[in-house]
Amino acid sequence: MKLARKLDKVMVLMVVATLVLVFGAVVSGLTHTTFAENEDGFYTANEARFVTFYDEGSKLTVRTSAKTVGEALERADITINSGDLVEPALDTEIDIDNFFINIYRARPVIVKDGGVEKYMMTASAEAKTIAKEAGLTIYDGDKIDVAMNSNFLEAGMASIYTITRNGGRQVTMEEEIPFAEEKVKDFNLAPGATEVRQLGEVGRKTVVYEVLYVDGVEVSREFLNEEVVKEPVSRVVAVGASKIEQKPLTAAMGRNRYTVTLDDGSVIERQETYYDLPMSGVMAIAARSCGAQNYYTVREDGVKVDADGYVLVAAHLGRYPRCSVVETSLGPGKVYDTGSFATGNPEQFDLATDWTNRNGN
Repeated sequence: MKLARKLDKVMVLMVVATLVLVFGAVVSGLTHTTFAENEDGFYTANEARFVTFYDEGSKLTVRTSAKTVGEALERADITINSGDLVEPALDTEIDIDNFFINIYRARPVIVKDGGVEKYMMTASAEAKTIAKEAGLTIYDGDKIDVAMNSNFLEAGMASIYTITRNGGRQVTMEEEIPFAEEKVKDFNLAPGATEVRQLGEVGRKTVVYEVLYVDGVEVSREFLNEEVVKEPVSRVVAVGASKIEQKPLTAAMGRNRYTVTLDDGSVIERQETYYDLPMSGVMAIAARSCGAQNYYTVREDGVKVDADGYVLVAAHLGRYPRCSVVETSLGPGKVYDTGSFATGNPEQFDLATDWTNRNGN
């Protein structure tokens, strides 16, 4: 009987001890251990942190084991759109409990600067910051007015930022440099036919001006300097030409006939002849009428040229004015003279040479 009582006391003590151990473990777990789901779907202790998201007036607090801000957003299924601003940055490490993340949503705005309007999406609130994002510089004296768009459905945006310029400042602008067109003869193309061999490309330059504004209106602009950023590329057009143009006029030939393709693409028949007379009087007339130098020499091949090397040409002055530049089979020429031949053939050129007299003038 005594043995039975002792056994009962032992059993009671064992039950009490077991309850104490279980209660202690539970209390310890409640006061010291936290659990969170890891990447494998299991719960591990001391990995999760409280993170609070502030998103345009809404607040969300979660407990997560995400390591960075970007990962926390992804796990919370919060979408970040282009132009949205997140603070701290997406790659910021979550290293403390009660971590805060602010999300600023991009909104559409119009920035007006004089006659220029720029549409953009921005999460910024400060007017000068928005102007800078639009690629504009705000100077002392400038002001920015903010207004709600009165026609939201048509324009699709809520805010208009209007910049009013005041005062003088240097303004740097990027401007285009137009490309030139270069025409080359191609004796394998039919006369008058054209073919683009190289597309033209406009160049770019930065130009600095001193600009004065009064109440947003530009009242003066003074050029200061410029810098070429990209040289233009010429447009090259091949123009079909007769192969007879490859044959230059000679003393033995006497007359040279060929076709000429003009800049407008039209084709004409031309003939060249030559004459040998003193040209001093002709050059004196040219000097008075169009400012030409009263000077010429005889080239090694016997062709008379002016001070700049242009062949002296007689032509129809109504068709080719005095001192105009023309193309001949002996090289670039200038019209300094005329003759009776021009009446019957306005497309004929008579080239001044020393081929007959051979006296050096």
